[in-house]
Amino acid sequence: MKRAATGSLIGLALGDALGFPTEFNDVPSILAKCGSWREMELPKPAIVTDDTQMTLALGRGLRTAMDSGPLAPQRMERPVREEFVDWYRSPENNRAPGNTCLVACGMLEAEGRIWQEASQIHSKGCGANMRVAPLGLIPGLSDEQRAGAAQLQSALTHGHPTALAASDLTAHAIRLLAQGAEPTGLVGLLRSYAYDNRTRYHERWLGGLWTRSQDPSPEHFIARGWDECLAALERLQQALRNPSPETDPCLATGEGWIAEEALATGLLCFLLFVDEPVTALRRAACTSGDSDSIACLAGAFAGAHLGAEAWPGEWADRIEYRSELVTLGALWDA
Repeated sequence: MKRAATGSLIGLALGDALGFPTEFNDVPSILAKCGSWREMELPKPAIVTDDTQMTLALGRGLRTAMDSGPLAPQRMERPVREEFVDWYRSPENNRAPGNTCLVACGMLEAEGRIWQEASQIHSKGCGANMRVAPLGLIPGLSDEQRAGAAQLQSALTHGHPTALAASDLTAHAIRLLAQGAEPTGLVGLLRSYAYDNRTRYHERWLGGLWTRSQDPSPEHFIARGWDECLAALERLQQALRNPSPETDPCLATGEGWIAEEALATGLLCFLLFVDEPVTALRRAACTSGDSDSIACLAGAFAGAHLGAEAWPGEWADRIEYRSELVTLGALWDA
């Protein structure tokens, strides 16, 4: 077994830790601080950010939800919401978390408030798809469960249609890679998936979320998100036609602060170095944008593709939250 779930979760955390010290820096500043990007070393200690923390929160919430039966909206919403609020209140939530997550989780804490009222409908920050990996790794989900749950976990904080679509696409990409899809055809598969789902609004999972926007219909609402993701995938495809490993990937596919750019740039770093997962992480960490989120996505993709053995033991053994990452990975690999 390649242990795709363990490999993806460990890769996500390693990318997060590698990119944590370089976030908010431009490439010349990173090179001045770290030397050659191809020789970047995992920091000591290997501390992660809210990207990994919220991935684990989502994973715990999903595990609780599925302990009582098949994954469904009402069964999922409560435990994931509680995990997000616990993260919000945790003293370990001190890693420069995103404002959207903080505002939304503060509102989710209020008893009696439906989650749609907490959702930040105008935010498409990458905070939703940076944490969605578990939904690409849990076995046995139907396509409808995976897509609906990926969009619901996004909508608890980030309600913009692009955040929903990018989370769905990210989970789908991880699932494809975990199942053995060839990376060379991945972008084409993702574009087809986006076209097929462009006007599909998952009302069972999202309820009336779309009514908080200015869109005339739920189909119009969700199509806006898929169209922005399709444009990002087109930029990714163009970048791969003339690959330039030494050039900052953000110049081709965006800085990653927003959902569709984080997806595209994380994928670009992975696809530039399909057989060199550590190099992919280093490239992602040496970028001018949201380096930790770009690198954690690149690591999730690489780990899903190559499995747990992709990562150097010396790195994997000392990543923060290693025990919980390995426990969740083993559960889903089994």
